[in-house]
Amino acid sequence: MTPPRVHSWFYASLFLCLSLSGAMLTGCDRGTVRAAAKPNVLILYADDWRHDTLGVAGNPVVQTPNLDRLAGQGFRFTNARVTTSICGVSRATLLTGQWMSRHGNRAFDTFQTPWSETYPGLLRVNGYYVGHIGKWHNGSFPAEQFDFGRSYSGRHFIKEPDGSTIHITRKNENDALEFLRTAPRAKPFCLTLAFFATHAEDENSKQYLYQPESEPLYQAVTIPTPKTATEEHFKRLPPFIANEKNEGRNRWHWRFDTPEKYQQYMKAYYRMASEVDATIGRLLAELKARGLLDQTLVIFTTDNGYFHGEHGLADKWYPYEESIRVPLIVLDPRLPASKRGKTNDDFVLNVDLAPAILAFAGLAAPTRMQGRDFAPLYLAAKKPAWRQEFFYEHPTIRDTDFIPSSEALVRKDVKYIYWPDFKHEELFDLQHDPLEERNLAQEAARAKTFPALRARFAELKAQAH
Repeated sequence: MTPPRVHSWFYASLFLCLSLSGAMLTGCDRGTVRAAAKPNVLILYADDWRHDTLGVAGNPVVQTPNLDRLAGQGFRFTNARVTTSICGVSRATLLTGQWMSRHGNRAFDTFQTPWSETYPGLLRVNGYYVGHIGKWHNGSFPAEQFDFGRSYSGRHFIKEPDGSTIHITRKNENDALEFLRTAPRAKPFCLTLAFFATHAEDENSKQYLYQPESEPLYQAVTIPTPKTATEEHFKRLPPFIANEKNEGRNRWHWRFDTPEKYQQYMKAYYRMASEVDATIGRLLAELKARGLLDQTLVIFTTDNGYFHGEHGLADKWYPYEESIRVPLIVLDPRLPASKRGKTNDDFVLNVDLAPAILAFAGLAAPTRMQGRDFAPLYLAAKKPAWRQEFFYEHPTIRDTDFIPSSEALVRKDVKYIYWPDFKHEELFDLQHDPLEERNLAQEAARAKTFPALRARFAELKAQAH
């Protein structure tokens, strides 16, 4: 397949990344570079971007050269998950290191955890210059809690103070570059750059409004259709999901209910992903130019996964693999050369991010944080014991027709799902059925496994609460 013509802006970022990667290798392979006493932190937090929307993750279509290079120089977790797959809850979990049941944001609220127990709050009182740029989604934006705070989301093209229009990803980039260029050198910094992309503009019929210069991307490509994107797979879902009132099905009609629409919207979605990737390349280059890259922890991840038509659905919310599995790439100055470009398939959760950020800065996590520092998974000489399962939860949104509650016990080999609004159970053998095509809950041969699964599910749920 001949790659499509790509605009010069995208190629410039690619070439920038290639030169940057060489510089990163030169600096880090000598074994002389160390993290500063108070090193910097950069969190690159994308939106509605699932685990395999990366070239390095095996996606045969999407072009993400800068993130692929970041994974090659850093460390990638292939089984990262979220504990609730919706924007606001997941962002509260990022800040607090807590499950939804503890921090209290049930999708459209603000979290109840004291600000002094969030990672930006703790870093700031310990001498960090702290910034937040982009999407917030946790009530009113607390600008006073940041040294540099700019919150905006919801539209792909937004107005600047001078009346001009700018794409939101380009504004993310401009604001982040301003932060890096104006942050006081006497202080370490922590910047959370919360992209709005690749989230759809829900009220717009075009859904994914990319920058005009990205139009040539993917024009000559046919996006493969997922195996489970069929009417038969939709009908296999529980009846309260497999109906036309459900919002996942509603949005599937917006984007994917004809082959032509599927190609149109998936290409637009991938264009927005490539734009985020290009911005990340520029930010990494800025860090390198300022001599800060080898003193900065860089984390790329997202707030939730995303259905691309699988099970006849769109968007997120439900405990199926496409919705709860996210990318996670870490570039850590402490990472030895022998670990660069490696991967790990343990369950690292979004509750683990805040404790890991604090540990990197030399700070203890508050006792109410429920996650744990995951850096030993790539730093320790001997791999530490790690979780083999976790609890997933999601609230009812609006009503049970729109988005019903869901809970799950997730392991690598099995998943038990409970729908509390309907007292309905699902069971999937992930070893033999990784696409979750066959619910085994009613099979007599599996009946003996249910008491132990239900008991462990109840234990993990109690811990989350």
